[in-house]
Amino acid sequence: MKLQLNGAPVEMQGATLTDLLEAEGFGGAKVATAVNGMFVPAPLRAGHVLNDGDSIEVLAPMQGG
Repeated sequence: MKLQLNGAPVEMQGATLTDLLEAEGFGGAKVATAVNGMFVPAPLRAGHVLNDGDSIEVLAPMQGG
């Protein structure tokens, strides 16, 4: 399946947002996620099925001000 991850094209074999995060090295990280502009909370990622062409944003919290 072809996706956009943080603006870059990626291909993945899994089906869910959790599968993508693990495949791309975000498995245990504290991150915020959005699919096609819609926020997906951490507890719902395992059940969020991705579709070909989806755009996923993964953001890590930053300190500062």
